Amino acid sequence: MRTSFLPAVAFAFLPVICLGQQNPANGAVTSHSGGLHGYIGFSATRPAEHSEYSAGMGFYTAVWPLIDQPLANFQIGLAGAWITPDNSDNKDRPLAPEGTLARKWKERGPTWDSVFQTVEGGLGYWAGNHFRYGPPKFSMNATPQCYDYEVGSPGWSFFYSNAALPDNRLGVAQLSNRLLIPPDALPFRGTPNGEFLGYTWMALPFTDLTTDDPPTGDQSWTCFVSAQNFKGPIAYYIPETWSKIGKIFNYPFDYGRGLDARPGKMGGGAMEINTVPRLDTTDAQGVTYSKIPQLHFPVDAAGRAYLVEDVTYYSRAALYDAFKAWRDGGPPCTGRFEPKGAWKSTLTTKTPRFDQEGRKIHGVEQAFDTKVFEGNVWGLQWSKSALSTVGVFPQYFKRTGEEQIAVAAAEVPAALQSHDFKLANAGEPYTSPNVGAWSEPGPRSGPFTVKLADGSVVTYSWYRFVDQPSFQQYHWSAEKKAKLQAFVEKIHATWPIDREYMPPPSRGALVSFDPALLVTPPKGLEVGYVPIVTRQSAP
Repeated sequence: MRTSFLPAVAFAFLPVICLGQQNPANGAVTSHSGGLHGYIGFSATRPAEHSEYSAGMGFYTAVWPLIDQPLANFQIGLAGAWITPDNSDNKDRPLAPEGTLARKWKERGPTWDSVFQTVEGGLGYWAGNHFRYGPPKFSMNATPQCYDYEVGSPGWSFFYSNAALPDNRLGVAQLSNRLLIPPDALPFRGTPNGEFLGYTWMALPFTDLTTDDPPTGDQSWTCFVSAQNFKGPIAYYIPETWSKIGKIFNYPFDYGRGLDARPGKMGGGAMEINTVPRLDTTDAQGVTYSKIPQLHFPVDAAGRAYLVEDVTYYSRAALYDAFKAWRDGGPPCTGRFEPKGAWKSTLTTKTPRFDQEGRKIHGVEQAFDTKVFEGNVWGLQWSKSALSTVGVFPQYFKRTGEEQIAVAAAEVPAALQSHDFKLANAGEPYTSPNVGAWSEPGPRSGPFTVKLADGSVVTYSWYRFVDQPSFQQYHWSAEKKAKLQAFVEKIHATWPIDREYMPPPSRGALVSFDPALLVTPPKGLEVGYVPIVTRQSAP
């Protein structure tokens, strides 16, 4: 057994953008980025049989409004985890082909395994969000081609573009016929305050492995969620999403090394603090002070913030085996994760470190530290401190040499205390084309519209499962498509949205998704059809 920590990969290449001058004149308040950077994380033990318990990983994570209003230029991911293909047998050959973005990151060599392919996503606030509303959102995300592009929903990238992905880069198959997956991520009902969302990635065999060019494994990484008003699988990454990199770059070494074929390698998890705005001012003595937005955490009367619980790794005995047997004509599979294939991890943690535009921050540990509580629940233990109220991250800092010292609000100039951060405006619409994979074969019914809790309007249409845009780039046989379509119809007919697929959380209540995300198939399309979002825009 060993303890592992997730790779600090995602978004490491985002630039720090200065929005004002570096050395403000006395009394002036200037705006900048780089207000806070760091990871608040946990490590998770792994079973000795790594390759056996590598078919899935899941946990429950708290949902709460980290900020009290939607801010511009703000990105923090709440507790999440990464999955990468296990290529530990490769010690010295590059997985990232020449010509990919990640291949330029020489520090990731000689194998580039940590930036080859990943499943990411989770809860968070992202700088690219178009429609912010206060609480965080939930989004899938994956990097199938060495960070050349990302796939966050059945039609779009991870907030990087208004336009849908090109047809040949679509990678997510919408599986649920009851839940919309908008490109700007899934909002929640009301104002959550520490309720939990469960999610698990399971490698499932929707299709058989092939020896075609490129050879493709049978692992469809499928996202299951567990909320108060929806439980079950929502979508999966099509295996060819991972396997085609070897053919695209004429690089056969990558055949059989992607997430379609290799065991998943999963470690711990973390909150990733990446893009936080900052205000600076200088007092009459020439001392520079800075301010970041108030960051709130859900604490109880004892100052405890419970953030992650029930971290579990899964073998194929949990679901894969029964799922495949059912697909091939065997007894029905309920979709519930079998305990015999589950391995619960033990969590450990350490005091986090932070910096502000590269300068180390000191003093935050007076306000809180990470802790693993009774029941193997990871979170934060807050202390009474002059720096901030319990449950609020220290907001003010004093520059001393090349370091930043956390200070109380009373120690900084009044102009800095009263200055507000820029609020986020609604972004441009997400749009999809009316040609190519979106129109041939095209939808069977729609369009329809709903208004979400984030204020946006989502347009969607009903597609036959195998006719949805993501599949149209592949020239599958009619027999293969018919077999997959028939199997998905069985899933729709027998897997309800109130079944406990994931085991329920050990403690705490479940959060609810925005009810507007829940839809009912039209008459005659009850099974075998899925709602595909085609547009998301301001009213």
